[in-house]
Amino acid sequence: MSRSTQRRTRRRKQIPDFPIRIEKLSHEGRGLVRWGERMLFVDGALPEELVTVRVIGKSSRTAEGIVKDVLLTSTMRARPECAHASICGGCSLQHLPHHAQLQHKRKTLDELMNREGVPLEKITNLPTLTGSTLGYRRRARLGVRWVTAKDRLLIGFRERASNLIADIEACPVLDPRIGTSLPRLESAIASLSIKDRIPQIEVIVGDDTVAIIVRHLESLTENDCKRLSLLGKQTGWHVYLQPKGPDSVARLWPTDGTQFLTYRIGEFGLEYQFAVTDFTQINAAINRAMIIQAMELLDLQGSERVLDLFCGIGNFTLAAATRCTEVVGVEVSDTMVERVLQNARHNSLENIRAVIFDLTHMVADQSWANETYDILIIDPPRSGAKEVLEHLSFKQIKRILYVSCNPITLARDARMLVDRGYSMTHLGMLDMFPHTAHIESMALFINRGSHG
Repeated sequence: MSRSTQRRTRRRKQIPDFPIRIEKLSHEGRGLVRWGERMLFVDGALPEELVTVRVIGKSSRTAEGIVKDVLLTSTMRARPECAHASICGGCSLQHLPHHAQLQHKRKTLDELMNREGVPLEKITNLPTLTGSTLGYRRRARLGVRWVTAKDRLLIGFRERASNLIADIEACPVLDPRIGTSLPRLESAIASLSIKDRIPQIEVIVGDDTVAIIVRHLESLTENDCKRLSLLGKQTGWHVYLQPKGPDSVARLWPTDGTQFLTYRIGEFGLEYQFAVTDFTQINAAINRAMIIQAMELLDLQGSERVLDLFCGIGNFTLAAATRCTEVVGVEVSDTMVERVLQNARHNSLENIRAVIFDLTHMVADQSWANETYDILIIDPPRSGAKEVLEHLSFKQIKRILYVSCNPITLARDARMLVDRGYSMTHLGMLDMFPHTAHIESMALFINRGSHG
C-alpha cells in the first residue's frame, strides 16, 4: 500500500464517539459547541447537555454530528410526541418543547434582522400563527426500500443522518388519513412483482381527497396495476404512477373524474384546484390563517392594483382579487400560470391576469413590471427575491407584503427594501412546520414617502 493510500485510509477512519458539553443552539436548532478549531453542530442536542457525539462529517471550519447518548439532560428536554422521533429524520426538534421551538425561531429571526441592520424597535410583532403540532402535514415524499434481511418493505422518512428508511408503524405528523395507514400501504407495495424497484411514494392530501404517486424504476405488470387499483378502491385514495420524471405522472385509479384536488378558504368563499404535481403549502390550517392575516395587513379597499410575485397556483392572488380592482400574478411555470387562470375561472373572478416570467432574470424591460401598482405581494422560494427587488420599479407601491420560507434571505431582502425607502412595520412567524427547524415568516413594509 502506498503512503498516499495509507493517508486516505486514515482520513476515512471513523472518529470514535466522544463526550462533549453543548454551549447553545444554532439557528437551525442543532446543538453548537467549539471542538478544537471547528464549530461542531450536533443534531438532537440542547444547551448545557453533556452528550456522546458521533461525528458524521467535517470541513476545515465546521463539523457535524449526532447525539448517541445524553449523559446529563437539560431541563428543557421534552418527551417527543412521536415514539419514533429518536430514529426518524422527518422531524428534528421534537426533543424541544413546542413553545421553546417557537421562542428559538423568533430569536433567530430577530438576530438575522439585526445582523442585516434592519430596525426592529418600532415594528409590531404579530402573534405567531399556530395550529396542531400533529397530523398537519399534507405533503410528503416517503422513501421505500425492500429489506431482504427483514423480509419486509419499509415506507417512511429517512433515519437521522442516514439513507436508511426509518422502521415506523405510523407517522403522527402526517395527515391521519395517510399517517395511520402506512402498514396498509407497505402491504400493497410489498405485493408487487417489482417491490424492490419502488424508490419512493409521494403523498398529497386535499380537503376531500388523498392521493399517492408511486415512483417505479421498472414497468409494472398488469397484475401490479390491479393490486394498486384495489388499494385505491379500498381506501378511496387516488393512485398515480411515475415511471420517469415529474412529467410522466399519470393517474391509475380512478380512471375517470377530475384530476384535481382542492382546498378551500371559506372566509373568502374560495376553492382552489391543484394537480398532484403542483406546489401547495403542506399545512392547511396555517395556510388559511396566513391568507387571512395577509389580507388584514394589506387592508384592501377595493380600488387597488396588486402585483403578486411568485404567485404559484394563486394562493394569495385569488384572495386579493376578492378585495381589489385587479391582481397581476407572475410565475416562472406555464403550468402554474394556467392553474392561476383556471382557479380564477373556477371562482368566477374576472380581475386576475397571470404572466409567465422567470423572476431571477431582469424585469425592467417587461411591460407588466412597468405598470403602476399600489400593493406588492412577494412569496419567493428559499433563494429570496434579490434579483427582482434590484430592478423592479417601486413607483406608487405603498405597501409590500413579504412571505418568507427562509429568514436569511428575508433579512437580506428586508435590508434592500429599507434602503429603497420602506419601513418594516409588522413582523411575525407562521408555524408551518412544527417540530422542524424551518422558519416561515411574514413582514409588512410601508413606503415612508407615502406616510410622511
